[in-house]
Amino acid sequence: MACTAGCTILLVLALGAALRGTHAQDFTEDEMEAIRSRIRSMFYHAYNSYLDHAFPYDELRPLTCDGQDTWGSFSLTLIDALDTLLVLGNRTEFQRVASLLQDTVDFDIDVNASVFETNIRVVGGLLSAHLLSGRAGMELEPGWPCSGPLLRMAEDAAKKLLPAFETPSGMPYGTVNLLRGVNPSETPVTCTAGVGTFILEFASLSRLTGNQTYEDFARKALLALWETRSNIGLVGNHIDVVTQKWVAQDAGIGAGVDSYFEYLVKGSILLQDPALLHMFHEYDRAIQNYTRFDDWYLWVQMHKGTVSMPVFQSLEAFWPGLQSLIGDLESAARTFQNYYSVWRQFGGLPEFYSIPQGFTVDKREGYPLRPELIESAMYLYRATGDHLYLQLGLDALESIEKISRTPCGYASVKDLRDHQLDNRMESFFLAETIKYLYLLFDPTHFLHGGGAWEEGGGTTGRCILGTGGYIFNTEAHPIDAAALYCCHSHDSDQSEIRNILLTSNSASSTGQSQSGSSSQSQSSMLRCPVQPFSSKLSVKGQVFTENN
Repeated sequence: MACTAGCTILLVLALGAALRGTHAQDFTEDEMEAIRSRIRSMFYHAYNSYLDHAFPYDELRPLTCDGQDTWGSFSLTLIDALDTLLVLGNRTEFQRVASLLQDTVDFDIDVNASVFETNIRVVGGLLSAHLLSGRAGMELEPGWPCSGPLLRMAEDAAKKLLPAFETPSGMPYGTVNLLRGVNPSETPVTCTAGVGTFILEFASLSRLTGNQTYEDFARKALLALWETRSNIGLVGNHIDVVTQKWVAQDAGIGAGVDSYFEYLVKGSILLQDPALLHMFHEYDRAIQNYTRFDDWYLWVQMHKGTVSMPVFQSLEAFWPGLQSLIGDLESAARTFQNYYSVWRQFGGLPEFYSIPQGFTVDKREGYPLRPELIESAMYLYRATGDHLYLQLGLDALESIEKISRTPCGYASVKDLRDHQLDNRMESFFLAETIKYLYLLFDPTHFLHGGGAWEEGGGTTGRCILGTGGYIFNTEAHPIDAAALYCCHSHDSDQSEIRNILLTSNSASSTGQSQSGSSSQSQSSMLRCPVQPFSSKLSVKGQVFTENN
């Protein structure tokens, strides 16, 4: 008997309910170690294939065993994978690659680059590697972490992005030429995430270097975006940064918007800034009122709240993890189960999934090995200890191995219906997907917190690190929150931290990661297309037009 759309959505909801009632197997430590070993093997198969066949290009093409430049000719996969090497414990290769990048990467090139992608992947990746250099056993400059070659590289890359922020509103253009600045013919239309996803990287740069310019630019863009929200508290998908008029008025939590909400929460934790968290809570109230339906989140018209697209996008799968950071665990778990039911249906998350039809959306059937559902599983496992989230991790590992592995790496899935492959391995596969998968199965990893450590350096000669946990940017590059207090105007804060640690026997309790209780108490993939709004959908991003 044929099933109508209404029947199909009932089946999807029933599957989610069934999953909620399922007791996952318990994983022993030996089983988790065996899985970690498999994840390490996955990483090195992809990483070595990139080095053998694609370096110095940005990305590996795993079907033809060669490389291509995609985001600016930065050897991007190497930058994105650098901190993952240390996560896996490979200090020797971390040191080698850090030195190699200093010798080979040049940002003075005549290339049009995505402001958003360059920030999260390049600036974020170099910042993270800089802050992990001490743990990696690298020789540190006097004054580190307030100075160092990787920090200078991160700042050089960020400087190239600053001309994009020189607009009447303070919102940045989506694309900038690294040598010439913003092209006079550049479209002023960019996505919401492309405006609101800078505060982590730019504030960190300002706190480490003492140059307040970066944080000021990021905050001005955030405030300008905040002021454009609708009367019912929602923001749209694409905005004109010159006129501050909304061009695409679809409101949701997925592509083109996602990391804006993420950075409000994580920025509030990293910078101890309640104003950012207040913004998020205001948005969240409207999101729950207008877009949530039975623990799915739909797309609605930003001024009216009427449904415009009843679809789930794979990029939305970050949301349960974000909910866990603000302590909303029950809602996070229910939404995660909905998304997990889609994974189990296809062996991956399609870019678009029609909730009423319970199936993929035409021409959006691919899965480019995105990390978001694994990311949420990591946070929720840290918060609950429920082995269901480990089961998702094992499912993901086995799906990727079975579907995407090639002799030269791992290929994006062009179509989840028949598992056709695409000749591309995005850099975020090494930066995010494998990193979150490994951390999911390594609950005692230092990135989850567990104690402070002291390093000579900073502006006072002594720097206490690890006391504030690690905050992951939207490309999964971890930032040591305590390091931001080692430099310049925060010397007194660092002294206070040192005194507390020296007089307390519970230093380890202050080292909670952002996925732990300290975060909750604070109650890329091209998410933003670089093409003009009305153009064809870009490879990774989703642009909504009147026709779709």
